[in-house]
Parts: sequence; structure tokens; C-alpha cells
Amino acid sequence: MDTSAIAAALLDSSADAIIATDRNGTITFWSPGAVRIFGHSTSEAIGQSLDLIIPENQRARHWAGYREVMLTGQSRYSGGDVLAVPALHRDGRRISLEFTIVPLTDVAGRITGLVSVLRDVTARFEEIRQLRHKAAAKV
Repeated sequence: MDTSAIAAALLDSSADAIIATDRNGTITFWSPGAVRIFGHSTSEAIGQSLDLIIPENQRARHWAGYREVMLTGQSRYSGGDVLAVPALHRDGRRISLEFTIVPLTDVAGRITGLVSVLRDVTARFEEIRQLRHKAAAKV
């Protein structure tokens, strides 16, 4: 089985966003799923900071965590745990995401960046919020 063909097919067709960044958080890969979820074209996103999709009030926390991963190579979200966070669509609306990360390393084992797989869960989060609101109204 040709694993490079499998990888290419996943990167090109995944409904989820797949985003790669360098050590500084600059976007180096932006999948078709990222275009669909965030609304920015590949050419608009490549070379930009992740601030492109991070709400301003979340940035300090995000970058503190990002720097920690770059220094230590460790993240609780790289072992399969999923993080739920808000993000920004190109049109300014907030969306809800769940994601995992995978560190990228060079031949010496040093971290050179991250790959994130992100799923838009906005509709599910909104449905849960509405159900909670209805349940609270009945009490």
C-alpha cells in the first residue's frame, strides 16, 4: 500500500481542517478543509500567523501553550486528547472547534512545528446550548 498516496488523499479531501505551522506559529500548510471551515483561501492563509483564526481574547493563552510545546515537545493534546476552543471565521463570526495536534520534528528530533487536525463542531455546540436552555426553562 502506498502510504504517500493515502496521505495525499487525506490532506486533499478531508472534511476536517488540517493546518501545519512552523516554530513561530506561521501557517505553512492549509488544507481544503481549512478553506471550508475558516473561509480563508490557501493563498490568504499561508505565511500568516495563527492569529488569523484565534479570537483576540484567546491569543495570550494560546501562545503560552504553543511556546511550551515548542520548548518541551509535550502537549496533552498530542496524545489523542481533544481540545475544544473557539475560533474565527473569515467573516468574523465565532465557530467552535475540536482539535488535536501532532509535533513535527527534524532528523535530530527537534520540534520544527505542529500539524493540527480541526473539526467544526459549531452546530453540535449550539444544539447542546439550546437543549440546556430549554431544560433550564422547565425547572
